[in-house]
Amino acid sequence: MSKVKDSLIVKLILAVIVGGILGGVVNQTVMKIIMPIKYVLGQFINFCVPLIIIGFITPSITKLKSNASKMLRSVLIIAYLSSVGAAMFSMISGYLIIPGLNIDASTEGLKKLPELVFQLDIPGIMPVMTALVFSIIMGLTIIWTNSKTLQNVFEEFNHIVLKIVNKMVIPILPIFIATTFAELAYEGGITKQLPVFVSVIVLVIVGHIIWLSLLYFMGGILSKKSPIQVFKHYGPAYLTAIGTMSSAATLSVALECARKSTELDEDIVEFTLPICSNIHLCGSVLTETFFVMTVSKILYGTLPGISTMIVFILLLGIFAIGAPGVPGGTVMASLGLITGVLGFDQSGVALILTIFALQDSFGTACNITGDGAIALMMTGLYGKDKVKA
Repeated sequence: MSKVKDSLIVKLILAVIVGGILGGVVNQTVMKIIMPIKYVLGQFINFCVPLIIIGFITPSITKLKSNASKMLRSVLIIAYLSSVGAAMFSMISGYLIIPGLNIDASTEGLKKLPELVFQLDIPGIMPVMTALVFSIIMGLTIIWTNSKTLQNVFEEFNHIVLKIVNKMVIPILPIFIATTFAELAYEGGITKQLPVFVSVIVLVIVGHIIWLSLLYFMGGILSKKSPIQVFKHYGPAYLTAIGTMSSAATLSVALECARKSTELDEDIVEFTLPICSNIHLCGSVLTETFFVMTVSKILYGTLPGISTMIVFILLLGIFAIGAPGVPGGTVMASLGLITGVLGFDQSGVALILTIFALQDSFGTACNITGDGAIALMMTGLYGKDKVKA
């Protein structure tokens, strides 16, 4: 019972319900209290974004030094291409499907929100793109100069940022989301768009299935082995991922599932899966890409331009490699892209966080199951080359 009570997804569902009910019954005076709370919480989340970028990306680069081998480069390239390919597939599907979802972005008949009576601006320590470039430069130069001191500093900073996310950002998310949905309900827009949210969640799950089928098909071609003999063992890992919403937490189960397959080399499995559990997030990026396009259509009345989406996807693939394998890691690490590249405001960020969290378990299950396909590809590429991670 306590696990259910402490579950983030349960808290977010309750936040959506409470916020929706609250916004439907309160008057303008109460909304004048709710709106500043949402604004300040949104400012704090935005302030944390550059810290999250630096804390995730730089350590992920410096950790490559101890495993800088041909196999590691192959895993990184395959994981990146899988994430970017999944996002491109999602983008194309979005341009084809979302215009037909009957999304009404008009404001006709909606209440007008009262003016914001109080606001506290919390500027970030640096722009998000500056944080990204800084993270990449620092990670590479630390490897080139073999700076143990800075490597340890950034690893410690990574631990600090994870605490910020777990102890500060995640606990306030339900409140932030509840206030956002209270605004939407007060305006009257939430009842118009609820069927759209349900539809897009079903669509992305179908997208996961299609992308996994493609990955395993490619794995079968590269390895000249049966992908079914790998995929059929992944049931426990898939269900565990749904329950934990964490690739890292599911790793031990995934390893046991992969070891049962006679088609995979055990040493390659032990090398590939621990890495992929942290860098291969194809299901999460597929989901996020489709969701940002949907939210853009809902809130701003139009889909992002193709060139903008391509830039977003190429950078999202990098962020996915640096994101932690924890619940919501991908979307948290990429908040800077959502605001900086796509130009989303606080309402857009809140909607993305909400619908992403509501299906995060399925995205994680896609991630962890896709790792088996990469292990199959690596088995085909390197055969019996024994590498101990």
